[in-house]
Amino acid sequence: MVKFVSLAEAIADNLHDGDSVAFEGFTHLIPHAAAHEAIRQGIKDLTLIRMTPDIIYDQMIGMGLAKKVVFSYAGNPGVGLLRRLRDAVENQHPRAIEIEEHSHAAMANAYEAGASGLPCAIFRGYKGAELAKVNPNIKSVTCPFTGEELAAVPAIRPDVSIIHAQKADRRGNVLVEGIVGVQKEAVLAAKRAVVTVEEIVEDVTKVHPNACVLPHWTITAIAEVKGGAHPSYAHGYYDRDNAAYLEWDKISAERDLFESWMKANVIDALPGDFAARVADLEVNK
Repeated sequence: MVKFVSLAEAIADNLHDGDSVAFEGFTHLIPHAAAHEAIRQGIKDLTLIRMTPDIIYDQMIGMGLAKKVVFSYAGNPGVGLLRRLRDAVENQHPRAIEIEEHSHAAMANAYEAGASGLPCAIFRGYKGAELAKVNPNIKSVTCPFTGEELAAVPAIRPDVSIIHAQKADRRGNVLVEGIVGVQKEAVLAAKRAVVTVEEIVEDVTKVHPNACVLPHWTITAIAEVKGGAHPSYAHGYYDRDNAAYLEWDKISAERDLFESWMKANVIDALPGDFAARVADLEVNK
């Protein structure tokens, strides 16, 4: 049965030291507030899984939460590098981390395999690429029907997946609108699923039949966190805060500046602060 709890309770009850965790959201609906709560709680030795890790994983890595990152492309979208990730890889600051890099196609297929209860994903890919030389989890198999050589990667099955969405109803069904990356598959592949939402409403099932509704039985905990995707956007609620992404490039470039920013804006901040941060953004409802 879905639990409706505070953000702090949702993270404390479901994310533990040493877990593998996917904070997923593609372009929008990135669960920044949930990740910030994980940072505040000091959860450590995490394996962070994410397609296109961006500044939220830069922050978690810079604060020493990660022991490993499984990803496809890492960068500050539209701006440049993830400087805290680079510092960890090149200088082991604040700690050494392991990286496992894949293509977007591999990650998407691996989530799908995890959601389907399969041990691995098999797909066309990696031909002409050299990632297999540095990633031992990229294998090749021969199709028993055609003889074609195909790529294979392990299924992704996180201990917990955490996403942000627009709405949940009082039964615990979750509605995801706009771009749906791999949030559905990440939830279905995980042992536990935490969802932060912009608002809780009476019913989300009376929508267009092609809408993405995650049924209540796939969800472990729901927390209402208005503005919980900022500085990414939430389709229908607020726009992307492009200035914040540009600002992050400067903040993350220096260790001392990074640490002072994190203390002021994450460690000493409250979940409700996210709502205030989006107040001045154009609402695109």
